[in-house]
Amino acid sequence: MNFVSSRPSRQINWQTIIMFALGFWLSGSLVLDCLIIPGLLSAGMMNEPGFAGASYTIFGSFNHVEALCAALVLTGCLVFRYGDRSTMHINNKSIFLATVLLAIALVYTYNLTPHMSAMGLSLNQFESIGATSGSMTTMHVSYWILEATKLICGATLLRSFYRNSCSLG
Repeated sequence: MNFVSSRPSRQINWQTIIMFALGFWLSGSLVLDCLIIPGLLSAGMMNEPGFAGASYTIFGSFNHVEALCAALVLTGCLVFRYGDRSTMHINNKSIFLATVLLAIALVYTYNLTPHMSAMGLSLNQFESIGATSGSMTTMHVSYWILEATKLICGATLLRSFYRNSCSLG
Protein backbone atom coordinates (compact mmCIF):
# COMPACT_ATOMS: atom_id res chain seq x y z
CA MET A 1 0.00 0.00 0.00
CA ASN A 2 1.51 3.21 -1.07
CA PHE A 3 0.09 6.38 0.27
CA VAL A 4 1.00 9.60 -1.46
CA SER A 5 0.26 12.83 0.30
CA SER A 6 -0.75 15.78 -1.82
CA ARG A 7 0.35 18.16 0.93
CA PRO A 8 3.94 19.29 0.61
CA SER A 9 6.08 18.71 3.66
CA ARG A 10 7.41 21.86 5.25
CA GLN A 11 10.47 22.09 7.39
CA ILE A 12 10.30 23.46 10.90
CA ASN A 13 11.34 27.09 11.16
CA TRP A 14 13.73 26.77 14.09
CA GLN A 15 14.73 30.41 13.98
CA THR A 16 11.14 31.47 14.71
CA ILE A 17 10.82 28.87 17.46
CA ILE A 18 14.04 30.08 19.09
CA MET A 19 13.05 33.74 18.93
CA PHE A 20 9.55 33.01 20.27
CA ALA A 21 10.87 30.84 23.12
CA LEU A 22 13.48 33.44 24.09
CA GLY A 23 11.00 36.32 23.88
CA PHE A 24 8.38 34.47 25.90
CA TRP A 25 10.91 33.32 28.48
CA LEU A 26 12.67 36.66 28.95
CA SER A 27 9.44 38.64 29.10
CA GLY A 28 8.02 36.19 31.64
CA SER A 29 11.17 36.53 33.74
CA LEU A 30 10.97 40.31 33.63
CA VAL A 31 7.31 40.26 34.68
CA LEU A 32 8.13 37.90 37.53
CA ASP A 33 11.18 39.89 38.66
CA CYS A 34 9.84 43.41 38.16
CA LEU A 35 6.14 43.03 39.03
CA ILE A 36 5.30 39.89 40.96
CA ILE A 37 8.25 39.70 43.38
CA PRO A 38 8.14 43.42 44.33
CA GLY A 39 4.35 43.19 44.67
CA LEU A 40 4.63 40.26 47.05
CA LEU A 41 7.34 42.01 49.04
CA SER A 42 5.45 45.31 49.35
CA ALA A 43 2.25 43.53 50.37
CA GLY A 44 4.09 41.83 53.22
CA MET A 45 3.38 38.36 51.91
CA MET A 46 6.77 37.05 53.00
CA ASN A 47 5.65 37.23 56.63
CA GLU A 48 2.61 35.04 56.01
CA PRO A 49 2.83 31.40 57.09
CA GLY A 50 1.77 29.98 53.70
CA PHE A 51 4.18 32.05 51.65
CA ALA A 52 6.78 29.28 51.18
CA GLY A 53 4.24 26.87 49.74
CA ALA A 54 2.66 29.47 47.49
CA SER A 55 6.02 30.72 46.24
CA TYR A 56 7.13 27.15 45.53
CA THR A 57 4.01 26.64 43.43
CA ILE A 58 4.52 29.88 41.49
CA PHE A 59 8.26 29.63 40.98
CA GLY A 60 8.30 25.85 40.53
CA SER A 61 5.78 26.07 37.71
CA PHE A 62 7.65 28.91 36.05
CA ASN A 63 10.95 27.05 36.43
CA HIS A 64 9.56 24.09 34.51
CA VAL A 65 8.45 26.43 31.72
CA GLU A 66 11.96 27.94 31.78
CA ALA A 67 13.52 24.50 31.40
CA LEU A 68 11.26 23.79 28.43
CA CYS A 69 12.15 27.10 26.75
CA ALA A 70 15.86 26.54 27.40
CA ALA A 71 15.67 23.06 25.89
CA LEU A 72 13.93 24.46 22.79
CA VAL A 73 16.59 27.13 22.39
CA LEU A 74 19.46 24.66 22.76
CA THR A 75 17.80 22.20 20.38
CA GLY A 76 17.34 24.94 17.78
CA CYS A 77 20.96 26.03 18.10
CA LEU A 78 22.14 22.45 17.69
CA VAL A 79 19.91 21.98 14.63
CA PHE A 80 21.41 25.07 13.03
CA ARG A 81 24.96 24.09 13.97
CA TYR A 82 24.92 20.43 12.98
CA GLY A 83 21.97 20.21 10.61
CA ASP A 84 22.23 20.77 6.89
CA ARG A 85 21.19 24.42 7.00
CA SER A 86 23.09 26.57 4.58
CA THR A 87 21.09 29.74 5.27
CA MET A 88 22.41 30.44 8.75
CA HIS A 89 25.67 29.80 10.50
CA ILE A 90 25.66 29.30 14.25
CA ASN A 91 28.96 29.58 16.04
CA ASN A 92 30.06 27.82 19.20
CA LYS A 93 29.33 30.96 21.23
CA SER A 94 25.59 30.57 20.59
CA ILE A 95 25.67 26.92 21.63
CA PHE A 96 27.62 27.86 24.76
CA LEU A 97 25.09 30.59 25.64
CA ALA A 98 22.17 28.21 25.08
CA THR A 99 23.87 25.60 27.29
CA VAL A 100 24.38 28.21 30.02
CA LEU A 101 20.68 29.11 29.79
CA LEU A 102 19.68 25.45 30.17
CA ALA A 103 22.05 25.03 33.12
CA ILE A 104 20.56 28.08 34.85
CA ALA A 105 17.02 26.79 34.32
CA LEU A 106 17.98 23.40 35.75
CA VAL A 107 19.69 24.99 38.77
CA TYR A 108 16.53 27.01 39.42
CA THR A 109 14.24 24.00 39.00
CA TYR A 110 16.12 21.37 40.98
CA ASN A 111 18.30 23.28 43.43
CA LEU A 112 17.50 26.89 44.22
CA THR A 113 13.69 26.93 44.34
CA PRO A 114 13.25 23.76 46.43
CA HIS A 115 15.94 24.82 48.91
CA MET A 116 14.65 28.37 49.26
CA SER A 117 11.11 27.12 49.77
CA ALA A 118 12.23 24.57 52.34
CA MET A 119 14.15 27.24 54.26
CA GLY A 120 11.11 29.50 54.34
CA LEU A 121 8.76 26.75 55.44
CA SER A 122 7.42 27.16 58.96
CA LEU A 123 7.11 23.78 60.64
CA ASN A 124 5.70 25.17 63.88
CA GLN A 125 2.43 26.99 63.34
CA PHE A 126 2.65 28.80 66.68
CA GLU A 127 6.11 30.23 66.03
CA SER A 128 6.31 33.53 64.20
CA ILE A 129 8.45 33.81 61.11
CA GLY A 130 11.72 35.50 61.99
CA ALA A 131 14.16 37.53 59.99
CA THR A 132 15.82 36.21 56.87
CA SER A 133 18.73 33.93 57.67
CA GLY A 134 22.22 34.34 56.27
CA SER A 135 21.94 31.28 54.06
CA MET A 136 18.63 32.57 52.65
CA THR A 137 20.33 35.88 51.84
CA THR A 138 23.12 33.99 50.07
CA MET A 139 20.53 32.09 48.03
CA HIS A 140 18.77 35.34 47.11
CA VAL A 141 22.07 36.84 45.95
CA SER A 142 22.85 33.74 43.88
CA TYR A 143 19.32 33.90 42.40
CA TRP A 144 19.80 37.51 41.28
CA ILE A 145 23.27 36.78 39.86
CA LEU A 146 21.87 33.85 37.88
CA GLU A 147 18.91 35.97 36.80
CA ALA A 148 21.18 38.74 35.49
CA THR A 149 23.32 36.16 33.69
CA LYS A 150 20.19 34.59 32.17
CA LEU A 151 18.90 37.93 30.92
CA ILE A 152 22.26 38.89 29.41
CA CYS A 153 22.77 35.51 27.68
CA GLY A 154 19.16 35.37 26.49
CA ALA A 155 19.21 38.93 25.14
CA THR A 156 22.49 38.23 23.35
CA LEU A 157 21.05 35.13 21.69
CA LEU A 158 17.80 36.86 20.82
CA ARG A 159 19.68 39.77 19.27
CA SER A 160 21.87 37.49 17.15
CA PHE A 161 18.91 35.45 15.88
CA TYR A 162 16.91 38.60 15.18
CA ARG A 163 19.81 40.11 13.22
CA ASN A 164 20.16 36.90 11.23
CA SER A 165 16.44 36.86 10.46
CA CYS A 166 16.60 40.44 9.19
CA SER A 167 19.61 39.73 6.98
CA LEU A 168 18.01 36.61 5.50
CA GLY A 169 14.89 38.35 4.26
